[in-house]
Amino acid sequence: MKAIILAAGRGSRLLPLTETLPKCLLPVAGTTVLSLQLDTLESAGVDEAIVITGFMSGSVEAEIEGRTGPMQVQTLFNPFYQVADNLASCWMARAFMDDDFLLINGDTLIEPALAERVIQSPANNIQVTIDKKPDYDSDDMKVTLDGTVLTAIGKTLSAEETHGESIGFLRFMQDGPQMFRDKLHQMMRTGDGVQAWFLSAIDALAKTENAVSTFSIEGMTWAELDTLEDYSAIKALFGEP
Repeated sequence: MKAIILAAGRGSRLLPLTETLPKCLLPVAGTTVLSLQLDTLESAGVDEAIVITGFMSGSVEAEIEGRTGPMQVQTLFNPFYQVADNLASCWMARAFMDDDFLLINGDTLIEPALAERVIQSPANNIQVTIDKKPDYDSDDMKVTLDGTVLTAIGKTLSAEETHGESIGFLRFMQDGPQMFRDKLHQMMRTGDGVQAWFLSAIDALAKTENAVSTFSIEGMTWAELDTLEDYSAIKALFGEP
């Protein structure tokens, strides 16, 4: 199993911490956000990782060059990171989507047991890892479900439509990689493609192909790093630098 990590962004909401450091290199748990992600994936059995870089790519590359261990890690630079959203990063990595793979946001941290459960869950085309909680805010990537099948995903779903949230960790198997590549190709040929999130492609596939499943990890540990408050919470969950 391979993993593609979307780590091109700067993380402007974390300024001044990201003035001269991309958020994937912020220190946590005796290492960095990116290295903690890679360690977690490696311990779960992932044997290859592709890290999409952008802001201060040289620093990210140096971090990866200093790693040891069996997992093969390489970088892919996205020169459009300042003007495009992460759909473009996915499109640039489409050549690596030729077999089963995991896709994870560069600001999502998970416990090893969570990664193992997602990898070992029953095979399907496209699977979005979700969590459920009593309330959701405007920044949550909310999901609408029909049983465990995804019917919609987005930040603007109403409370009535919201049945959980995506944690930014997806798995593609069987026909899923080809379906995702085809949708990326289609969307990048539109005027709005470079400004779109990759989850808009997942939303389109859910609505047109009925091909997106979900996997709930309620009660397991994960966190997303967008703000200074998030960073404090992550250090409490995963350990101080």
